[in-house]
Amino acid sequence: MPIQATPYIWFNGKLVPWEKATVHVLSHALHYGSSVFEGVRAYATPKGVAIFRLADHTRRLYDSAKIYRINVPFTPEQLNAAQREVVAVNGLKNGAYLRPVAFRGYGEIGVAPKIDPPVDVAVAAWEWGKYLGADSEAEGVDVCISSWQRVAPNTLPAMAKAAGNYLSSQLISMEAKRLGFVEGIGLAPDGTVSEGAGENLFLIRDGVIHTPGFAHSVLGGITRDTVIKLARDMGYEVRETSIPREMLYIADELFFTGTAAEITPIRSVDRITVGAGRRGPVTEKLQKAFFGLFTGATPDKYNWLDLVDMSATPRAVGA
Repeated sequence: MPIQATPYIWFNGKLVPWEKATVHVLSHALHYGSSVFEGVRAYATPKGVAIFRLADHTRRLYDSAKIYRINVPFTPEQLNAAQREVVAVNGLKNGAYLRPVAFRGYGEIGVAPKIDPPVDVAVAAWEWGKYLGADSEAEGVDVCISSWQRVAPNTLPAMAKAAGNYLSSQLISMEAKRLGFVEGIGLAPDGTVSEGAGENLFLIRDGVIHTPGFAHSVLGGITRDTVIKLARDMGYEVRETSIPREMLYIADELFFTGTAAEITPIRSVDRITVGAGRRGPVTEKLQKAFFGLFTGATPDKYNWLDLVDMSATPRAVGA
C-alpha cells in the first residue's frame, strides 16, 4: 500500500522533516538485515486518538533487540513518548499506523564487526487503510499454502520481529501474489501450519478456536494475544496447538490477525472454499469485540488504549 507522507519523523531523539529522515547507504542494517521494528496502530476513539497496546509493542521491540544483541540507546519510556509525539505533531486525528524501528547504522562493515555500529532509532506515522484490501474485513481473502516453509528453530528466532526474518515472509507473499492469491501461509519445518507471511492464523472447528503455538515458528503477535483474550472472555475455548495442513481445508472458519491485517477472514485455501466462502459468525463476533474497543462498545478492561495528547506542537526540528 502507498505510504502517505506526513510532516515529521522522530529520528534519534529529534523531529526531522519527512524527506530528511535518511541513512547512509553503507548502514549495517541495509546490508545485513540488522534491524528490529514494530507495526503499531492508533485509532480514533470517543475519548480521542489512542495508540493500541503501545507498551506491549514497545516491550516486544526491546525483546527483539535483546535477542539480536542490538543495544537501543533510548529507554522504553522515551520510545513510547516518541510514538505519541509523532501522532500528535502530524495531526493524525483519524488514527494512524506507526513504525518504530531500531537498526545498526553506519560504522564498520562486516557481518559482526569488532566495533559495533551505532544504533539508530526512528518512529514514523501515517494514515493507512486495510492491509489486505478494502473489502477484506467482510468478504475475506483467498490464500494458498506456500512452497516456502517458515524458519526452523535454531536458524532464525521466529519470536523476534526483525527485518532479516521477513525475507522468508517476502518469498511466501510474492509467490502467493504471483499465483493469483492475496496472501500465502507458511508451514512450520515439521509440516504443520505456522502463520501467514505477515499475520498469525486462527482456525475454528465445531465452535473451538485453534491457533498454532509458539513452537511452530510463529511471531508472538499482539493482535493474536488480543483475540485470544477477547475470545476467552466471550466464553470460547481457545487451543494453542499443532494444526495439520489438511485441517485448513475442513475448517468452519479461518482468519488472519495482525496489526496491519487486524482481523481478516480467509474464504479459501488453495482454492478450496472455507465454510460458506465468506466471513463466519465467530469471526464476525470477534471482529465486533475487537473494533468495539475503539468505539467504546467493548470495555477496555485490560487498559490497552493509550490516549494521545493531540495538542502537542512540534519541538525544534532537526536539520
